[in-house]
Amino acid sequence: MKKITLLSLLLTSSMSVLAQDNEVKKDTASSEYNKWTIEATAGQAKGVRPYSTGYFSSDPGTFLGKPQANSFSLGARYMFSPVFGIKGGLHFEEIKNIKNNGSLPFKMQQIGVSFQGVVNANRLFKIQEPMGRLAILIHGGLKIDAMTSKTPNIIEHDHNYNVTEYNGGLLIGVTPEFRITKKMSVILDVTVQNNYRQHFNWDGTYSEIENNLNGQLITSSLGLTYSFGRNELHGDYTILKDKNIEEIETLNKRIGDVETLMNDTDKDGVADYLDQENNSVAGVAVDTRGKMVDINRNGVPDELERYIDKSSKETSEKSNSDMIKRLVNEGYVTTYFDTAKVKPTNVSTEGIDFIRTYLKNNPTASVDIIGHADEIGSNERNDALSKGRAEAVKAILVKAGIDASRLNIVSSGEDTSVDVDSDGARKLVRRVTFKIKE
Repeated sequence: MKKITLLSLLLTSSMSVLAQDNEVKKDTASSEYNKWTIEATAGQAKGVRPYSTGYFSSDPGTFLGKPQANSFSLGARYMFSPVFGIKGGLHFEEIKNIKNNGSLPFKMQQIGVSFQGVVNANRLFKIQEPMGRLAILIHGGLKIDAMTSKTPNIIEHDHNYNVTEYNGGLLIGVTPEFRITKKMSVILDVTVQNNYRQHFNWDGTYSEIENNLNGQLITSSLGLTYSFGRNELHGDYTILKDKNIEEIETLNKRIGDVETLMNDTDKDGVADYLDQENNSVAGVAVDTRGKMVDINRNGVPDELERYIDKSSKETSEKSNSDMIKRLVNEGYVTTYFDTAKVKPTNVSTEGIDFIRTYLKNNPTASVDIIGHADEIGSNERNDALSKGRAEAVKAILVKAGIDASRLNIVSSGEDTSVDVDSDGARKLVRRVTFKIKE
């Protein structure tokens, strides 16, 4: 009863998957594994019961009952999903006594066809990768046989010589499988067959009524399987990637991209991908584009200007000048450049205008123009690039009316203070800074 129940569950599971085929296709692409497999086996079929008195097939005096090659089969299997499939087979068994085993001589030939459901246990239990070349298949289903007695009659018709009857029964078996080439594997199959319409004993006589038409056959066989399809690997062994995992990986990448876009390098509340001036001074008000607010367009952010005005009221004129000088020398006034460029970005000319205004208002002052570069490229190239940026700023100031003798070029080369792998951080060091000298 337990075997029948297990077989019923197996068949029910196989048929339910047919109804869920569309769902399975969401997880794995059908082209990722070979669906068709053929197999051929040879081995021993042993009739367990029933026998009449004096007949039996094993040799009780030998190890394993003296096996004999008396079972042959050909089959084809189709896996409609990576886990579940169906197979059909043609079978031939010849059950007879072993010579000199003590049994009366008999012979029963059986030709049959089978239809079974198949489960790839490795994939079902998600142990395919650790199992490697070893796979376990579980199968079960129906078998119909033509059973023909070849035992000569001792008295008329007592062994039903050449009489054929058709029997039906259930199969359940397990098939360990070991892959020997990319598309071929060797199998060891053990199958139990229970017949539920068997009038004959295995020796050809009619079975007693108390046997209730019940017969049992155990088959153990070795064989080969070959997998057909476009994939170069046997269909039972192809490692399939869950599409849900691919979708999760894609989603994680998108989230990472969004997080990168939402970086705010200068902490002004405007994401870098919207920020047109991602070097704004901390605490200084910016507009929706990330530019420091400069309503009067004098080149100095209003917050900085108010700070200077407030300082002017509270300190002397010298203190005011010292405050501006400190802000400039500490890098609050800068000019930025795109990668490998010596021309300032459009939004960065405000820093140059601030220096021009300061120099016009302080005719005795001079300024160092200090060029910087990021770490992308060779040292020699970046030294030349930083010098070229400083010279470009000097040329702008000269054309704006500042005497060239008040402008000193300084090449600082590579700035290694930021993460070289961060594009946002590298933007902050492609710049020109200034140092006021009296």
